[in-house]
Amino acid sequence: MSERTFLEELTIRSIGVIEHSTVEIAPGLTVLTGETGAGKTMILTALNLIMGGKSDSSLVRKGSERLVASGRFSIPKSSINFFENNGLDVEDDQLIITRTVNADGKSKATCNSIAVTASALSTAAEYLVEVHAQAANLSITKSAKQRELLDRFAGAEVAEQILSYRTVLNNYHDLKERIAQLKQSMNTRESELSALREFVSIMQKLKVEKGEYAEILIEIERLSSVEELRLAASQSHSVLEEQEQGSLTTLGLARKALDTARAKDPLLEQAFAQISEAFFIIDDAKNDLASYLSKLEADPARLDYLNARKSELVAVVKRYSSASDIDAGLTELIERLNNSRESIDDLEGGDQKLKELEVQLTQIKKTLVSEAKLLTELRTKAATKISDLVSREMSELSMPHALFNVQLQSADYSALKESDFTLTGCDEVTMLIQNHRDAPLVPLAKGASGGEMSRVMLALEVVIASTHPVGTYVFDEVDAGVGGKAAIEVGRRLFALSKHAQVIVVTHLPQVAAWADSHYVVTKNSDGSISESNVRKVQEGSRVEEIARMLSGMESSSSALEHAAELLNLPLSGQ
Repeated sequence: MSERTFLEELTIRSIGVIEHSTVEIAPGLTVLTGETGAGKTMILTALNLIMGGKSDSSLVRKGSERLVASGRFSIPKSSINFFENNGLDVEDDQLIITRTVNADGKSKATCNSIAVTASALSTAAEYLVEVHAQAANLSITKSAKQRELLDRFAGAEVAEQILSYRTVLNNYHDLKERIAQLKQSMNTRESELSALREFVSIMQKLKVEKGEYAEILIEIERLSSVEELRLAASQSHSVLEEQEQGSLTTLGLARKALDTARAKDPLLEQAFAQISEAFFIIDDAKNDLASYLSKLEADPARLDYLNARKSELVAVVKRYSSASDIDAGLTELIERLNNSRESIDDLEGGDQKLKELEVQLTQIKKTLVSEAKLLTELRTKAATKISDLVSREMSELSMPHALFNVQLQSADYSALKESDFTLTGCDEVTMLIQNHRDAPLVPLAKGASGGEMSRVMLALEVVIASTHPVGTYVFDEVDAGVGGKAAIEVGRRLFALSKHAQVIVVTHLPQVAAWADSHYVVTKNSDGSISESNVRKVQEGSRVEEIARMLSGMESSSSALEHAAELLNLPLSGQ
């Protein structure tokens, strides 16, 4: 049990009839008893909230702003990574999980004071607490639940095989989808190829380059204004190079005047440098203008070509792109051209590609069948084992002639259908019971009474607990419909289960309560409320009184007290 989690403390505030209660829970078997309506099932309500269950404002105690449910769990070092990988930080080998629900229905969850999601708590619950209320006896009759119980018993080997099977199943479905899409494309291949080839042909003839359109616009503007540009450049050039009053002449004279004086006063050096820089800049500009004028000439043929090219580019963008900006549209079409070439290759090689994919699909399906068969084999092996172990447990629970049997209805592997491959494999699991030697095997739902169903469920949990990592089991009146010697045996098996894991039982049966390592009683105040002082641990004489009350309803009855003492002094095996 040292390698399992266990619940150390449970705190409840303003849940249902309970105002405030803190219960320290030890390892072993803990029972909670009390009169009907005293609030015993609020323990389950609190645990359900702590484990990420649905919040409900109706659970908030009348007159309170919010309810609080908090549980402190001890975590073995071997399990710390699991919880931290799922968003729950472990501190000092403990998890303190708190859930609050406001009167308006808003809920908040924290783990070690750090906010967490309800889904993270639900994931953690798989390793923390297994709750069985009377409703669990109904769910066990469903095939999906029965398969889940079998897989839990089978343990890591089946869990790993399910993951392996699902990986292949997902690959199989992905490949089928690819093949379907390729076939659909091939149905419209010729029309798609025609459209793609036309586009590629047009783009290849145009030989569009990125940024070309903007350059064309600039050149068109220049060739359309040759005379105006020539006049402006000529006038500017003349102003710069005029012999007497030109800018270069003026700057040259100023530079020359300062050249001699700057040697006598360093303060003139900066002005000389600035004028010199301006002189050389203007001289460069004059030379650039001269070069520009020498090349500037009208070219009607070039202008016509550019206008025609501009029209072609605008037309192709309007035809194949929705972009409003021509340059952006051309960039898009250049990228589309590259993709279109690849698409043409794919479509032209579609038949060969389809054959290759179908060969892969056949291979994957063989692997999928193999994975499903292996899963069936592992489950069959586990089914045989659990059937034998649960039958033995049922014999110990005053069902000596009953047999428990787990059967697999697997798909016909020689003629599998697509529908046979489910996420959980190709198996249907059915749990059956034979009430006596001459009786037929029948499904649990038809062959077990309420009391028998409770014992079957308990037998299953005792068997599964030896392999499953859950640390705390909670049973809420799953002993309903059981009495007499059978009730004593139920208590004994719950005690046996508590050797593997922590067990908390809410019960009305004194025969079950007698097995407890720790016994708590929940009682009502005269006004019907429950406070911390009303959830008390009973020992020795007070425990005898509680067992007497459970036996006869009268804890002060001398005969009931005598019977209770006798029950507690029975040689309960293992105590």
